[in-house]
Order: sequence, then C-alpha cells, then structure tokens
Amino acid sequence: MEQKVNEIMQHISQAQEQLARLLDTERHVAVRMAQIIHNLPDEDPDFGSLEGLMDNSSAVNKSVIDYLNGLADLQESMAEILERVKKEMNVQDEE
Repeated sequence: MEQKVNEIMQHISQAQEQLARLLDTERHVAVRMAQIIHNLPDEDPDFGSLEGLMDNSSAVNKSVIDYLNGLADLQESMAEILERVKKEMNVQDEE
C-alpha cells in the first residue's frame, strides 16, 4: 500500500510541477506587461483614444487576475492532495 501511495505522490508531484511551470510563464507575461505599462508616459499617451487606453489597461488587469487565480488554484489543489495523503497515511498507521 505504501508503494501505491508513493506512486500517487510522484504523479501528483509531476502534475504540480507542470502547473507551477505554467504559472511561472504566466507570471513572466504579467510582469512584462506591467513593465510596459510602467514605461508609458503619465501624460498624453498616444493610444489613439481613451478607449484604447481602457482596453490596454483592462488587458493588463486581466492577465494579473488570471495569474493570481492560477496561484490560488495551485494552492487549493496542493491542500486537497496533502489532505488525502494525510488521511491515507493515518489509515496505514492504524493498520
């Protein structure tokens, strides 16, 4: 039984690693977009219109929100997995 738990943990670990890589990539995109926004002039930016400025700001906000939601999902899935493993280990200890 312990071997099966170890195999499950290994698969879970690999899945979490892939999710972490994806989140890291999203983080780089969000950071780069924030840098671009930071480098824009504070006065008279040339976006063609106020609508263009709003669209670009909205896109940056969406990227940051998506990244933070991804981190929250990662944290939640890790907590669920650790809870299951803890329960399984308690069952093994009782046997």
